[in-house]
Amino acid sequence: MPRHVACVMDGNGRWAAQRSLPRTSGHRAAETTVIDVIEAARAAGVEWLSLYAFSTENWSRPSAEVDFLMRLVRRVVRKHSVLLHTRGIRCRFLGVTDPRIPPALARDFADLMTLTSGNRGMTLTVAFDHGGRRDIVEAARSLIRSGVPADAVTEQSFAAHLPYPDTPDVDLVIRTSGEQRISNFMLWQVAYAEWVFPPVLWPDFRGPHFLECLHAYQQRDRRFGGVLPTQNGEPRS
Repeated sequence: MPRHVACVMDGNGRWAAQRSLPRTSGHRAAETTVIDVIEAARAAGVEWLSLYAFSTENWSRPSAEVDFLMRLVRRVVRKHSVLLHTRGIRCRFLGVTDPRIPPALARDFADLMTLTSGNRGMTLTVAFDHGGRRDIVEAARSLIRSGVPADAVTEQSFAAHLPYPDTPDVDLVIRTSGEQRISNFMLWQVAYAEWVFPPVLWPDFRGPHFLECLHAYQQRDRRFGGVLPTQNGEPRS
C-alpha cells in the first residue's frame, strides 16, 4: 500500500466541453469526485493524500473562472469541514500565500487546519496556490538565511526547509484525463514516485478507479535507481 498518494485533478474543462457546458460546470462536478476519493483513500489505509487544486500558474486563467474557483473552494471547505473532522482527517493547505486569495477563503483554510490539527487519521493536503519550483526557491532562501555553510547542505537539511517537512515523499501520483505532465507539482517530493495516468476525466473518477490505481502501483517494482536481486542473489535484468 502506498503511504502517500497525490492526485493531479485534471480534465474538468474537457468534461464540461464534451457536454457543451461552461468550464465552471466541470469544476462544480469535481466536488463529488474529491469527496469520493478522500473516502476511498481513507478506507484503503492511505496515510497521506495530496490533491492539486490550484497552481501558481492558474492565476493566468480568465478572471471570471478564477473568481468562480475561489467561491467554489470556499463553499466546499465550509460544507465538508465537519465531515473531514469526524473522519479523523488532518487537513493542510500547501501554498496559500498569494494576496489575491480572498481573505475569507484564507480564514476558512486556517479554521479547517485548526479544527483538524489534533486528528491522527489520514493527512489530507490540498495544494492551493502551489508551485513546486517556488517551494524549492523559498526553501533555498530559508536555508541561506539560517546560515548553513554550503558544504554542510544535504538533501535532508534542504528538505527540512520545505513546507511541511514531515510530509513523506510521494509514492504514487495519479493524473486523470490521460495527460502526462508533472505541471510543477510537489517537484521535490515526487522525485521517485510511480505515476499512473488513467484516461478518466476527473469529474468521472470515482473510488473504484482510485483502487485500480493502487492495484497498478502494487504491481510495480520500485528500484529507486538500483536493481532488484533474483532468488539466487543476482541482479535482475
